[in-house]
Amino acid sequence: MDGRVALVTGGGRGIGRETALLLSAAGARVMVVSRSAAELAAVGLEYIAADLGTQEGCALAVAETERRLGPIELLVVNHGIGSAHERLVWEQDPAVWRETMRINLDGPFELSRLTVGGMCKRGFGRLVFTSSTAGETAERRGSAYSASKHGVIGLARAVAQDAGPFGVTSNAVLPGWVRTAMAERSAWTEAERRGISVEQVWRERAAIYPQNRVLEPREVAQVIAFLCSDAAGGVNGEAITVALGGTW
Repeated sequence: MDGRVALVTGGGRGIGRETALLLSAAGARVMVVSRSAAELAAVGLEYIAADLGTQEGCALAVAETERRLGPIELLVVNHGIGSAHERLVWEQDPAVWRETMRINLDGPFELSRLTVGGMCKRGFGRLVFTSSTAGETAERRGSAYSASKHGVIGLARAVAQDAGPFGVTSNAVLPGWVRTAMAERSAWTEAERRGISVEQVWRERAAIYPQNRVLEPREVAQVIAFLCSDAAGGVNGEAITVALGGTW
């Protein structure tokens, strides 16, 4: 990956942070983006704070990356909003639906639209979208999140069809439970709703998987980094589950 220019969204923490560090260690020039400048600064790489749920924020992230580092060759779309604040579908606030789609689906589309054409012209590109196991098996009290993550898989596959003839690949990764800040918020919400401890929620989540544990962010990041590599040129339009062999 020596010299490849990478844009990693949601790069201030969790899976995004680990991915950015792995790509950088492999020789890529990496820009990390999220809404928190403080978290981004702590990563130690080039960064820009932007709201990736807006056209303006996506355009800023792309333009600033290309101004500082050059044309984007690797795009990791990892930012997102979780489902901790969601309710049963008949109780769901339409504003929650719209906000989730704005961040989880509109942003990935905008970033793809702004970068893929250049990749096709140059004859190389890698796009990796972070979906979720909820992108294939919907969760209860998660109509907006589940729908958006299903949509991310569809977007990744559509980009694969459009850009595949030009040496560009597009894939999605579907992590199971990872103990990130976003998942921690959902654990607190579930614990409060059920009157149990947060640790009991995490024990139940771990029990889903044969290894009786949840994922580490780096385990997902390693799959993303592979999909960004030259070695992954034959993988296109795939939704790759990273969930310890569990069914969920």
